[in-house]
Amino acid sequence: MVKDNNMNYDEKIKKAETIISELEQTQALSMETYKLKAAEAKELLDSCTQELDAYSSEK
Repeated sequence: MVKDNNMNYDEKIKKAETIISELEQTQALSMETYKLKAAEAKELLDSCTQELDAYSSEK
């Protein structure tokens, strides 16, 4: 669901934060749209977690 796999860690975090902010501030979203945006944010954060885990295990 993440559209650009070439995003770096900081870009992924910023995008996830933007999505989460939209979800918190917007009440006019359909449930389907809400679920899609939430899933995209989760995917971004999961990817960041994997990067952090990989970095931690390198040390």
